[in-house]
Amino acid sequence: MKNFKAGQYINQGTYKSFQPDKIDRKWNIENMELINLLSQADRQLGRLDMYSEYIPNIDLFISMHVLKEASQSSKIEGTKTNIEEALLDKEDINEEKREDWEEVQNYILALNTAISNLEKLPFSSRLIKETHKILLKGVRGKHKLPGEFRSSQNWIGGASINDAIFVPPSDTTVNEYMGDLEKFAHNNEHYFPDLLRIALIHYQFETIHPFLDGNGRVGRLMITLYLVEKGILKKPVLYLSDFFERNRTLYYDNLTRVREKSDLNQWCKFFLVGVIETAQNSIKTFDNILKLQKEVDSKLQTLGRRSLNTQAIVNYLFQRPILDAQKAKELTGLSLPSVYKLIDEMETLCIIEEITGAKRGKIYLFREYIRLFQ
Repeated sequence: MKNFKAGQYINQGTYKSFQPDKIDRKWNIENMELINLLSQADRQLGRLDMYSEYIPNIDLFISMHVLKEASQSSKIEGTKTNIEEALLDKEDINEEKREDWEEVQNYILALNTAISNLEKLPFSSRLIKETHKILLKGVRGKHKLPGEFRSSQNWIGGASINDAIFVPPSDTTVNEYMGDLEKFAHNNEHYFPDLLRIALIHYQFETIHPFLDGNGRVGRLMITLYLVEKGILKKPVLYLSDFFERNRTLYYDNLTRVREKSDLNQWCKFFLVGVIETAQNSIKTFDNILKLQKEVDSKLQTLGRRSLNTQAIVNYLFQRPILDAQKAKELTGLSLPSVYKLIDEMETLCIIEEITGAKRGKIYLFREYIRLFQ
């Protein structure tokens, strides 16, 4: 971006904080490589959006996309809960892992609630605060002003603020910066491509670091919210946390490069590559889901009339690929002995797999489906 200046460091005595320039202004794009990537990203997002429209029961599969996003976004912050563990109930999680598990569950709830709230709330500081409040409820960071912008100085890296890797702007300027970010998100006076707009919003949000905790997760979650609110995606089917996690060093390096060298082009290129790759991978995943559906349906045909009862279970598994006998009873209305027989048949057909090894309280996974998201 021509004539872009990221900001400046302000001496605060024993440390320097970074005060970014505001972003609600006219922008010009002159980098042809960036324009080319933007064109590719728009094309892939369009394909993904169209694809999601024609897939039956798309909402069943979105829950697994959200689960993967929650696991990967939390992993960037050091949380070690994988998809299989995230599917379990709290009592089935080891004590030492429950806090990590709760953080992932909060992320799922925060994202689903925020998507729902978009029907009555615009992409705004209010929406971001409400999402943050859910994210931090009852977990690490619960005492760090959930749902409120910070009223003290924070920092990133280092044992103290004096040896921090990065010190965001002063807390007294947070509301002003977030107001500017919100205006930029909805500025119709100056045209700027939406994908570059959300790339810039994400960078600016992470630079402002408006919360005492949870900034990374909220910042990544905002990308999906923005794309849905602007109608670029009709359904929330694009999540970049997996790309950021696999390229974690580049992710942080490119954000830092903007602040230190005012190189916004490199950050935007990285972001657009992420959109392109993630959209392509999401389309492949949907393709594989449809193939798996056909494979499972053909296996069920071997059960004859009993396949009608298993269909209710399979539909449920495509939404939440974990099951116990009680849930199967609830879904089919069969007696427990009939349910156990049905589960045995599904195991024999390699549709589900028992994972506890216990004689009682057995839990079954639809592992082939889970693999599509790993």
